[in-house]
Amino acid sequence: MLVLFETSVGYAIFKVLNEKKLQEVDSLWKEFETPEKANKIVKLKHFEKFQDTAEALAAFTALMEGKINKQLKKVLKKIVKEAHEPLAVADAKLGGVIKEKLNLSCIHSPLVNELMRGIRSQMDGLIPGVEPREMAAMCLGLAHSLSRYRLKFSADKVDTMIVQAISLLDDLDKELNNYIMRCREWYGWHFPELGKIISDNLTYCKCLQKVGDRKNYASATLSELLPEEVEAEVKAAAEISMGTEVSEEDICNILHLCTQVIEISEYRTQLYEYLQNRMMAIAPNVTVMVGELVGARLIAHAGSLLNLAKHAASTVQILGAEKALFRALKSRRDTPKYGLIYHASLVGQTSPKHKGKISRMLAAKTVLAIRYDAFGEDSSSAMGIENRAKLEARLRTLEDRGIRKISGTGKALAKAEKYEHKSEVKTYDPSGDSTLPTCSKKRKIEQVDKEDEVVEKKAKKAKVKIKACGILVPQPGFEPAPPAVEAWSLNHWTTREVPSLPPFS
Repeated sequence: MLVLFETSVGYAIFKVLNEKKLQEVDSLWKEFETPEKANKIVKLKHFEKFQDTAEALAAFTALMEGKINKQLKKVLKKIVKEAHEPLAVADAKLGGVIKEKLNLSCIHSPLVNELMRGIRSQMDGLIPGVEPREMAAMCLGLAHSLSRYRLKFSADKVDTMIVQAISLLDDLDKELNNYIMRCREWYGWHFPELGKIISDNLTYCKCLQKVGDRKNYASATLSELLPEEVEAEVKAAAEISMGTEVSEEDICNILHLCTQVIEISEYRTQLYEYLQNRMMAIAPNVTVMVGELVGARLIAHAGSLLNLAKHAASTVQILGAEKALFRALKSRRDTPKYGLIYHASLVGQTSPKHKGKISRMLAAKTVLAIRYDAFGEDSSSAMGIENRAKLEARLRTLEDRGIRKISGTGKALAKAEKYEHKSEVKTYDPSGDSTLPTCSKKRKIEQVDKEDEVVEKKAKKAKVKIKACGILVPQPGFEPAPPAVEAWSLNHWTTREVPSLPPFS
């Protein structure tokens, strides 16, 4: 049996001398305790050395993919086919490829793995002509080359810098806001009118740093910072200001605070540019869709770009509004429609009734951009630009024409009915010419009698029907006197209504 053993220096083919000792797998390691014992089990038959590290990298790359390079194919055709013996290999996939292409019988089993382990332990003694120092150098170079080939590491793809940068940017905004408010309030005791004239915070601090005391505004030149109209207004207000007088020490402390504000503002501008460049390098499509600030906050909230790519579109839509979501679920109210994505420019320029719809559409497209940036090898922003153009077109459609219904067939929507012109012909009514009351015509006697009969019938219907009491009288020869209300026969007797008798005294 032959053994194919791959090293960082080249291919080695060993001949097994005593196959009977290979039957016991558990005790096989004892046969490789020393180089002398190992030489009694296996013997080197052929060694094909690599010329350089590039050739070794190509060979091992092919082996890792389960392929055979040209050099190994030549060695196997030359040595193994002539020996007509089975070949033991360390990789079952490689053995299948060798058997398919070269028609050689290959063996892979736990016994072969133990044999490979024994050969590796005594490799320096089994392969003559290769120094241990050369072997170690080749192993180190090949390991670095393989790692560089497999990992494809890029320093620009480190999203940890984005998480730290956006967190620092938020902290700087809070600190800068506090410093500016303190500076305005502090200097407002000396020159309160200046805060109302200059609204920009950075310009306000630069004016303080250049002038200082209120008395110096008359001789100071502020044309580099302010327009002419504003400069004249500041100088006029300084002459008639109602602020209190302060000492030089107070002015020095205020100017030192202004210097801090200006330096922090400049550093914030530099940090924002750094964040923009880093976002365009790591997530260009996300930056095009939602902007660098919103995209960086989404990545920081998820922890990394890979974690963000695992979220669904509905999760990205409400990312950052977890408190409102759980509060709504607890109270059984409507859940929020957006979280951090609300600050995107597309959602901000939408009317309130369409914000929920646009945020849902934007979240769906943003998730595609996130996954493309996280797992794609292309670093262009073409997909993000295309999806943003589609969303802007959809936004214009919603704003201009309103939301159109998607359901329904085209024939039903295009159904047209026949036009019919309906016009009503009206005649002139002369009764409206006179506003005097008209006398009703005299009624005839017949009409009066008919009306009285109708009134009597209605009065009879309104009365409660009471069964009249009657007496039994013989039927033959009897003619009932009118008015008879009810008569009915029972055998030979009838009943009739009789006038009521006067009460007994």
